[in-house]
Amino acid sequence: MIMNPLLGECNLWKGGNVLLEEILSLNIVTTIIRLVLALLCGGILGFERGRKKRPAGFRTYMLVCVGAALVMMTNEYICDKYNTGDPARMAAQVISGIGFLGAGTIIVTGHNRVKGLTTAAGLWAAACIGLAIGIGYYSGALIGCLLIFVAMAALHNVDERVMAATKVLNIYVEFERISNIGKFIEYIKERDMKVSDFEITRSNSVDDVGIAAFISLRLPKKQPHTTIMTILNAAEGVKFIEEV
Repeated sequence: MIMNPLLGECNLWKGGNVLLEEILSLNIVTTIIRLVLALLCGGILGFERGRKKRPAGFRTYMLVCVGAALVMMTNEYICDKYNTGDPARMAAQVISGIGFLGAGTIIVTGHNRVKGLTTAAGLWAAACIGLAIGIGYYSGALIGCLLIFVAMAALHNVDERVMAATKVLNIYVEFERISNIGKFIEYIKERDMKVSDFEITRSNSVDDVGIAAFISLRLPKKQPHTTIMTILNAAEGVKFIEEV
């Protein structure tokens, strides 16, 4: 018997296509694969947030990612079973609806400092990864998960270094008495710093009711904020100062 090498290649190609179709089609095996993959991707992102004691951590990210994947598969199932509907309708609701969960992780501290934005963005990204996995777009989901993890974990120190040397500095200052505010402004101007925003408020100290201010400064050049804070702390009448 003479074997046809072209026929063998053709059968191999067909076999590969059949296997690919099985992986991409919606059945019990692919359902398990997609949900487990969503669980792992969500866990990877959530681990980084949980390690830093953020409001949404390990389990939250896993639930968001798995839930989004399940929604996408449900939409696909409805379209396949009933031969009708928009396969992206439920996904659109996830992308817009996840905002309420992200908003719950954003807080404003007592010094008007906003925290939780990265966590909120991460939750939204985890939902998008879940949607990609739910529809079978595995390569996009895995690459996206890797890049998002790098942005959240590996680039955190880079972001802090960049922010620590900008020409804009926001500070919270507590003064011994209200007359020290004018002296402090003069002290700032003598060092070529400009006040771009100024807000007087009550002191956050628990032992007394003093005067404090939120001040936005524009520095003459980029330099480490720790150096500027040391200079400002030496001003007359400053009881407490910190960057916000």
